[in-house]
Amino acid sequence: METGEEFGPWLARQLKLAGKTQAELAEELGLTRAAVSAWITGRSTPRPTVMVDIAKALGTDLGTVHMRTTDTQAGLPVTWYHRPGYPDGGRELGNAAAFAFDADVQVLARETCQNSLDERLAENGRPVRVRYTLHELTGEHLDAFREAILWNDLFPHYSAVSELAGNQKVGRVVDAGVRDMYEKGRLVLLRVDDYNASGLTGDDYTDGKFAAVVRRQLESLKSGRSAGGSYGLGKATLWATSALGLVLINSTLSNPHEGRTERRLIGRLELPWREVDGRPYAGPAWFGRPDPDSPGAEVARSWWADEETVERLHLSRDSDEPGTSFLIVGAHDVASLEASTSDLDDDMVEEDGDEDTRDIRRMHKRLVQALGRDFWAAMTGGGGRLPLLEVSVRALRNGGEVVVEETNVDPSVEQPSRTRALRAFYEGTTVDRLTEAGQVVVRNVPLKLPLSGGAVGGTLGTHQAVLLVTEAAGDNDRPINQVHSLRGNRMTVRKATVPRLPLGTNPFQAVLLAGEAAGESAPFAREAEEFLRAAEPPEHDRWGQTEELTLRWSPSAYRRIEGLTKVVNNAVRELVARPRRSSREGGEALRKALTVKNRPKAKVPTGPVIPVLNGLDAAIGEAGEWRITAEVSIPRGDEIVPMVPVALLDVRSGGRPKLDWAELEAVEGCEVEDGTLRFASGVRRATFRGATDVTSHPVRTALTRLVLELRAGKGE
Repeated sequence: METGEEFGPWLARQLKLAGKTQAELAEELGLTRAAVSAWITGRSTPRPTVMVDIAKALGTDLGTVHMRTTDTQAGLPVTWYHRPGYPDGGRELGNAAAFAFDADVQVLARETCQNSLDERLAENGRPVRVRYTLHELTGEHLDAFREAILWNDLFPHYSAVSELAGNQKVGRVVDAGVRDMYEKGRLVLLRVDDYNASGLTGDDYTDGKFAAVVRRQLESLKSGRSAGGSYGLGKATLWATSALGLVLINSTLSNPHEGRTERRLIGRLELPWREVDGRPYAGPAWFGRPDPDSPGAEVARSWWADEETVERLHLSRDSDEPGTSFLIVGAHDVASLEASTSDLDDDMVEEDGDEDTRDIRRMHKRLVQALGRDFWAAMTGGGGRLPLLEVSVRALRNGGEVVVEETNVDPSVEQPSRTRALRAFYEGTTVDRLTEAGQVVVRNVPLKLPLSGGAVGGTLGTHQAVLLVTEAAGDNDRPINQVHSLRGNRMTVRKATVPRLPLGTNPFQAVLLAGEAAGESAPFAREAEEFLRAAEPPEHDRWGQTEELTLRWSPSAYRRIEGLTKVVNNAVRELVARPRRSSREGGEALRKALTVKNRPKAKVPTGPVIPVLNGLDAAIGEAGEWRITAEVSIPRGDEIVPMVPVALLDVRSGGRPKLDWAELEAVEGCEVEDGTLRFASGVRRATFRGATDVTSHPVRTALTRLVLELRAGKGE
């Protein structure tokens, strides 16, 4: 039998919800106000016979009063509260935080799974379990869900946004989402459930995890120093993935709030400014119980729902384990249109040839791919060490129909070589040199940590990160010759191909464990964890120059990461290099007895050949300029076309702004004349370096990404 809330706090909340005072309840019961006050404060409890009268006064049954596992239905009903427009006339045409991410289920998987890892209850040693459920609703199932979320109350707001759709992006997205639901008679729900996590603890309004997620923007309250997030932006991916801007939440708390832990519900809607029935609304709205303590009891707060309500909202959880369920209403995957479709089944494309951004089979496949790519290390255990994470993905239709069976993401399938390498490290079976197939070689690589506080120069200490290298496991292990870098939460942060590998190098995969991922005994592990976390942008997909790194350490602190990268690449090249054989090694007598015909030399192609950019190292200089060193590969030919290096800024839409060069010089195999690279005949490889002109940068360099192109230049 479920244990309910303490009687006093429960009764106090029911009186607020019913709009009754303690004196009014006492009068209805024929008792003194002091008796009711004693119940509220916990000094006494009512007799069983009085419980019957309390149930009548609250308009509920006796079982609800005895069990106290849910609120009564008396008083203020669950409804939508829309934030009023600002009195100064200000307008917000969407949540700016959501523009940091695309409508991409793979980005959603990365951010939500990272958040679940950050909130794992580590005390019991068990992994956090995350399940992604894609659920398509049609027909009566869709009608029932719209009724549960009070769609008729929301529709005027969506209509107002659609009228403004041509003027701004968020309105166009919402308008398309509503039209798809009505024209195709369907709605896609994407639910993210985690278990063995902390849940959204804390008050509705004051500092706490609940308020940080539901009420606030750009606030990150993480449970540990190895947490992945630090910007407070990751939660915006939930709303960015909803074409309707709507997310419903059901949380089971690890620490009680108001004496309760289960079925804490709230909904948040993100719409742009709009005007409905002559009244302006600022943007966001909340789905909940009106708060009697708010002016006019208008503001909606979370409420403790019953099982029936949770089921109608498609928010039922598998167990009473702490954690949170996020339901994305109207999920779509616009980024899937840009992804390669070569690995997708033919029936994943609609008959009219259009690719469907709401195809739950396609989304299922992309979720599995992203989770295996980014979280393979967190799902890997060994040597008595349990994984940090377990993940599965499933796809349903109308509750009972299974569209795609539940897939448990297996790291040994998604990342076989790296999983083998990490497991060998945990089990202590690594070697110093690769001599046989399947071996894993280990090497310590130094990260020299800078002094904090803006000091230029000096070293706090040297952190010994761990480099693991092993052979690639067949054609499925792609792309090859890469280093995956990660820290304490074991999410892949950086993926980089090792440049300038010796010819004939066998395909390999490598893993860099830095910070607390290198082990508790690694020197300066905690300090390295903090430093590398500060070096991650909001996307958490690289280590480099960031504003936080500059403010907390120094403008040149990122060079320590450059130094680590160079050491790692050098170590990898050394570990995978094939040893040279001496002239006496092998069957010398047999070789002398054989006559080997020399193959004729390949004919050199005639006509001009185009050099190709083969490798690029880029970093931000102390003055805010981009500094690059580029390697060019040149095909064999009797004429090499001169090339012009062009620096561009990567942007989400429109043309890429071009940057001017402040410096451009040849290093090897080429010459620079008036910004054009010229190559000598017979050269197969060339290197040049350059620095951009800061005055040509349209925005601050730390907030940009660089694209380098080689364009065919004029010969004269």
